[in-house]
Amino acid sequence: MKTDFRDTPRYKGMVLIGLILFVIVSLFISIGLGAYKVGPMDIIKAIFVEKSGMNHNIIYNIRLPRTFVAGLVGVCLALAGAILQGIMRNSLASPSTIGITSGAGLMSVICLVLFPQYEYLVTPAAFVGAVLTTVLIFILSWKDGINPLRMVLAGLAVSSLLNALVDLILIFFPDRVHNTLGFSIGSLSVKAWNDFNRIWPYALIGFIVAMILSKKLNILLLGDEIAGSLGVNVERLRVILILLTSLLAASAVSVVGLISFVGLIVPHISRILIGSDYKYLLPASALTGAGVLMLCDTIGRVVAEPMEIPVGIIMAIVGVPFFLYLLRGGIKSARK
Repeated sequence: MKTDFRDTPRYKGMVLIGLILFVIVSLFISIGLGAYKVGPMDIIKAIFVEKSGMNHNIIYNIRLPRTFVAGLVGVCLALAGAILQGIMRNSLASPSTIGITSGAGLMSVICLVLFPQYEYLVTPAAFVGAVLTTVLIFILSWKDGINPLRMVLAGLAVSSLLNALVDLILIFFPDRVHNTLGFSIGSLSVKAWNDFNRIWPYALIGFIVAMILSKKLNILLLGDEIAGSLGVNVERLRVILILLTSLLAASAVSVVGLISFVGLIVPHISRILIGSDYKYLLPASALTGAGVLMLCDTIGRVVAEPMEIPVGIIMAIVGVPFFLYLLRGGIKSARK
């Protein structure tokens, strides 16, 4: 029987190389475009050669950290979405649709608004919020096992409640809204190297652990009974992966706020490009997520100059049509 070229390691390797080039191009576009435009050679000189000057200050101190943060946030949310879709065997699962980002967002807002002196604890607080929200959704959706559709519906309901609590906090503390306005809509404005340093360890650890567990994720797709018969402790693996997705989503939310649709649409795009083997799907999702978010942030910066549209709004504009496509039958095609 002849093997489809799309199923060969050579094809998948070519796709990954193409996605690496996509990320590099997205990075140069993100760094070069804005109110002050810089060419590719000037970007390279400003980073590696120049130690001072306007180009160096703009690129190295403003655009480079912002672009890197955008890429890492895309990596974290895309990986979280791909893992969730695998462990739940649900094409609509993502950190935003099942409420993980809302739980992380609520705890982050509580920390930023009520306890601003503990701002350095935003990421751990967001992780706790993400885990507690996931546990709550599991409890609400449990009835003789987990029903994927019921879990998504429970996640949407819990997300609405948590977002309402965020709004309530902001109403009671209007003098502190300026600290969280960008957070509530998802913004990469004024991100610096300290934000990059806050997120890169979680992105790196999350990617490594996800790749280590990629084979077990493939087995989990076969169903709980088959996975158990092959020696996989299904419940323990599911708990580990849920904690991992909570950490990834929380690290992204704690830095840039609530950005929807990255964890939903990027894994589907990657699955169409490279297939459902998690050995390749995870790095493809990470690369695609990084490139997509960098490009969306760039669009937000340049489309309405001198004003800036937050990246969360751009992602919603892009993500809603794709979400509707999935609901109207694109799910089956995206699974192939």
